[in-house]
Amino acid sequence: MTSPRGGGSGAQHFEIDTSKPHPARMYDYFLGGKDNYEVDREAAERMIEAAPEVRSGVRANRRFMHRAVRHVVAEGGIRQILDVGTGLPTEPNVHQIAHAIAPETRVVYVDNDPIVSAHSTALMAGTDTSVVLADLRDPRAVLDHPQVRKVIDFDRPVALLLVAVMHFISDAEDPEGTVAILRDALPTGSWLVLSHATGDVHDDRREEAAAVYNSATAALNLRSHARVLDFFGDFTLVDPGLVKVTDWRPDQPPKRDAPPIGIYGGVARKNA
Repeated sequence: MTSPRGGGSGAQHFEIDTSKPHPARMYDYFLGGKDNYEVDREAAERMIEAAPEVRSGVRANRRFMHRAVRHVVAEGGIRQILDVGTGLPTEPNVHQIAHAIAPETRVVYVDNDPIVSAHSTALMAGTDTSVVLADLRDPRAVLDHPQVRKVIDFDRPVALLLVAVMHFISDAEDPEGTVAILRDALPTGSWLVLSHATGDVHDDRREEAAAVYNSATAALNLRSHARVLDFFGDFTLVDPGLVKVTDWRPDQPPKRDAPPIGIYGGVARKNA
């Protein structure tokens, strides 16, 4: 997961900011990673205090992504994936899951954090997987990026991944319009995989949890089921629809003492 920063039209300038917590590095900390700074760890610990289930949530979100990627590649026949807001690499990552099923699958990772880009580029060296530094808040720049155009053939079906990233786009930044531009660029037979944090599950703690990100490079914007559903537009959701990520085709039943997870996830196809 990562947060868009410093976008807009025209040329984009990306800087590494270690003075503020960054959602991607906080997410890395939640997952037990080491690619984070003290400021990220302090904010992450405040988040854990406000929402103790957050670590379980980010892990459940990763497992949802794994299952969704397997679905679009194995059952949807997808051989091209555009993963926007990829965050710091955590194994198994999207390209590894896809290549285990179809080694010819082409994957482009897009993120606006130079740290994410640097780490990902180093890990992808020697593979046919690409890493692009671009900002989700400027979706046309993402679509028109030369490396994206080089790898992704938009005349053939594409799987667009927006996993745990849209909740870092504020209403003022037109999240629905951003996703619509990306959706409209995809041909028939394409897929959208999207997950999004919500306050529906823990409404009593939503303000406290969201406040942790007020000092970060991007604020947390919790949205209702109806708002998240709107991101799919006229795409057709596959069963079981837009549900908590733990309920989307789980590999195994949840543990009895598992905390409820406030993240919705869905997978949808663009029909003719």
